[in-house]
Amino acid sequence: MQYTNLGRTGLKVSRLCFGTMNFGWHESEDEAVELMNQALELGINFWDTADIYSRGRTEEKIGRWFAQGSGRREKVVLGTKLYRDMEPWPNYGGLSALNIRRACEASLRRLKTDYIDLYQFHHIDRSAPWDEIWEAMERLVADGKVIYAGSSNFAGWHIAKANDVAHYRNFLGLVSEQSPYNLLERTVELEVIPACQDYGLAFLPWSPLAGGLLAGALQESDKRLEPGRREEQSMLLGHGAREQRIASNRSRLQQYESFCAELGEKPADVALAWLLAQPAVTAPVIGPRTLGQLDGSQRALEITMTPEILTRLDEIFPGPGGPAPEAYTWE
Repeated sequence: MQYTNLGRTGLKVSRLCFGTMNFGWHESEDEAVELMNQALELGINFWDTADIYSRGRTEEKIGRWFAQGSGRREKVVLGTKLYRDMEPWPNYGGLSALNIRRACEASLRRLKTDYIDLYQFHHIDRSAPWDEIWEAMERLVADGKVIYAGSSNFAGWHIAKANDVAHYRNFLGLVSEQSPYNLLERTVELEVIPACQDYGLAFLPWSPLAGGLLAGALQESDKRLEPGRREEQSMLLGHGAREQRIASNRSRLQQYESFCAELGEKPADVALAWLLAQPAVTAPVIGPRTLGQLDGSQRALEITMTPEILTRLDEIFPGPGGPAPEAYTWE
């Protein structure tokens, strides 16, 4: 396994982040335990979850695994998230100081731990001022319940505003951002990634296989299809969204899968290797369902992305043209 720093911090994390969203969708308790054991065996020390995943049951599975001891908790850099409504009642969601405290305590109980390494805001809360958010986080850090703060699904200017307020308060602020990023979805190259680089944030792409479209979707030969992410996107985009996306991207996917065949590599591995070759990327968040999928993801660390390969992938999946504003106006 390869390791790198989490953004501008001194914390070392694996180049692949073990995502647990599928625990709530598909894995039984025994299957989840097998995956967690194997992830640690492979040297993956960076794990990601969220309170909303299966309404807390995913965190509970991880907590029961931690409770088995043998240094499990100490070996894991644990990231979880808050924001989504956990109860159908006011103040059980969002980033108010009240909910930040409540959500943190609830996650700690479910995870059976006394601290969270990376506590991430799952979405921007436009109604909560950053002074309130940071005051609540400062208290959690002072109490030893949280070590670092991160964000997810933020715009570039959200990252800038959050960290500028944190700097004014003499607080570390955001150290990571988690956004959708893959060969098919490169919008974050405009402003989110430049903001992360400028403010020293780790960048953690979720949905690295575009909900399975980049995992050999046309032939269905590669089974690493991220079903949890696929179903999540189907809920957001409507029934049949995945099939519609395949149809609208069929030409590019055909070129992509043919190119991967020429390279002698699986499409999913090439997609992950491309992300790992991007200078701003710290660790893609993978969501394996089986031990075979988890083991297979290691291949991406071994693939060398030559300039010729990167150029060809850019031809198949052109990005927005670089960072803003040069991507859409004169330099």
